Amino acid sequence: MIHVANHDHIRTLTLDRPEARNAFDQEQYHALAAQLAAAAADDDVRVVIITGTGPSFSAGQDLKEMALLAAGQGPSGGATGFPALLEQLESFGKPLIAAVNGSATGIGATILLHCDIVVIADSARLRMPFAELGVPPEAGSSVLLPVSIGWQRAAELLFTARWVPGTEAVSLGLALRSVPLGDLPAAACAIAVDIARHSPAAVQVAKRLMLAGRGTASALARERENLGFVELGFGGASSG
Repeated sequence: MIHVANHDHIRTLTLDRPEARNAFDQEQYHALAAQLAAAAADDDVRVVIITGTGPSFSAGQDLKEMALLAAGQGPSGGATGFPALLEQLESFGKPLIAAVNGSATGIGATILLHCDIVVIADSARLRMPFAELGVPPEAGSSVLLPVSIGWQRAAELLFTARWVPGTEAVSLGLALRSVPLGDLPAAACAIAVDIARHSPAAVQVAKRLMLAGRGTASALARERENLGFVELGFGGASSG
C-alpha cells in the first residue's frame, strides 16, 4: 500500500494502490499514518516526500468502502483511519513535500493543505468534489483552504467542485511550482536535498513554530466538519 524509499536523509512514501487510483481505504489511511509516525521518530530522516504511483496521486476516499461504512459494514473499527492520518499530518514535525504526479481528488487534494511544499506535474489536476457528493469539506479544508488561497477562490473551488489544472494550482497558491511529469521526481528531490543539507534541528524548530502559529485551527475545523456530516445524514465520520 505504501512503498518506502530512503536516500540521503530523505524518505519517499509512495501511495501504491494503482488499481484503485491510490484511493484511501482504511488500510491505506492507517498505513500512511504509521509511516509518517515512523519517519517522525527516525533521526536519520530529515525530509519526507509523498507521491503516488500510476496516473493518479490519489482518487480520494475509496467510495465502495465508504458505502459499506455508511451501511454499518466494512472493516472492524469503523472509519478510524481518516482521523489517525489527519492527526499525524497536523503534528508532523519535519518538512513534508508532496509530489503530485496525477489527479488528486477529495482527500488526495486536501492532504496537500497539510504539506509544507507542493510540486505538481503540469498534466495533473486537483478537485474537491464535496458539494457534488453531497458532503461537507473535510480534513480541515474549510479553514485551511481559505487561509491558503483566499476566501473567494476557496468558495469557488468548494462550491463548484471544478477541476484545477496543475499550472492553475500554482497561480492559486496550492502548489509551489509545476513541472513536466517526467521531471517531477527530480524537482521534488532537489527541494528535499536543499532542505536536508541544513541543520535538522533548526529546520524542525522552524516547522514547530509554523505549526504553533496555525494552532488548533485544523483540528477544530474537523470537529465542525464532522458535525456537517451528521447534519447531512452521513453519521459522525468524515471522509475524503
